[in-house]
Amino acid sequence: MKICLTDEQQMIQDMAMKFAQSELAPVAAQLDAKPDEDLFNANLAKLAELGFMGLNIDGEYGGVEAGTVAFSLAITELAKACAATAVTTSVTNMVAEVIQAVGDEEQKQTYLPKICSGEFLAGGFCLTEPSAGSDPSAMKTTATRDGDDYILNGSKIYITSGSIAGVFVVWAVTDAAAPKGKGISCFLVDADSPGLTISKPEDKMGQKASPTNEVHFENCRVPASNLLGQENKGYAIAVSELAGGRIGIGSLALGVGLAALDYAKDFIQERHQFGQSLAKFQGLQWMLADRYTEMEAARMLLMQAASLKEQGLSFATQASMAKLFASEKANKACYDALQMLGGAGYIKEYPLERYARDVRITSIYEGTSEIQRLIIARDVLR
Repeated sequence: MKICLTDEQQMIQDMAMKFAQSELAPVAAQLDAKPDEDLFNANLAKLAELGFMGLNIDGEYGGVEAGTVAFSLAITELAKACAATAVTTSVTNMVAEVIQAVGDEEQKQTYLPKICSGEFLAGGFCLTEPSAGSDPSAMKTTATRDGDDYILNGSKIYITSGSIAGVFVVWAVTDAAAPKGKGISCFLVDADSPGLTISKPEDKMGQKASPTNEVHFENCRVPASNLLGQENKGYAIAVSELAGGRIGIGSLALGVGLAALDYAKDFIQERHQFGQSLAKFQGLQWMLADRYTEMEAARMLLMQAASLKEQGLSFATQASMAKLFASEKANKACYDALQMLGGAGYIKEYPLERYARDVRITSIYEGTSEIQRLIIARDVLR
């Protein structure tokens, strides 16, 4: 098995690393303490200019056609510096890929260049509802045909980039009489559509700079031409695209976990107790060895899933495995790294408490760890 990066993949990884170190890392703590929309959005615009909002999008639509492996590498590097920026980049890429995979030519020509160029700072993925989280097929949002339009009514919650997205991919029930999951359709909804309103950002535990909002639809009229794919066939789109999104979130978790371990490694080499460097104590050495080994295993799982997706092969189970392992082990890495700093890890002057808060959601969004285990088990037992 070939695991060497191509020149293009290496270039994108290096570019992401340099941008993260020069632009994101210096302001990450500032954005966490007090979100600054202008500063956050400016960095998103710079990322778009560099091509990071359309990493797996065809060049004719403004993308860079770098593939899923490059996407995973880039998200990991961005997340090492700022998880909030990384998640916005990941979800925006996912929205663009939905449009490319399912949209007709007019839809692709209309929306993809705006996402890739940064004209739309972000894209929103509107699936989760108050009564439909891990079970999206239970959604209540409806879309009723009215002449040449659909009228949407309902609410979506926990929508990444809700207040800054230029377009939303929205799922709604179009046939309430159909069996569960069979009467759902997918739509492209512009952020300025009448009847669409965005709540104030949620006050979150971590990834604070990235806005997370409720999105409400009240008699929101959407042209029938904005239907993505076929009517009543939208649930399959959600299932398929969530698998790709899990590569992004697993990659993000890996980045945060590595950042935490790297900081702890430097800290214990510099701090002395009992007359010697903390790095001389076997207990801390083994802790580092175990966590770095797990992060490397997570990287390999992510590369496998990304490579399969890039080749057009079945990858959903591998993506669930990668997301499950990377997010769970990154949580462990952040908490162990914090432990290595002792009391300093609990102080905001040091970044470990931020890493611990930022990483926690990775085992929840894009499908909880429990849902990943169900997906994996279902495939294993098939």
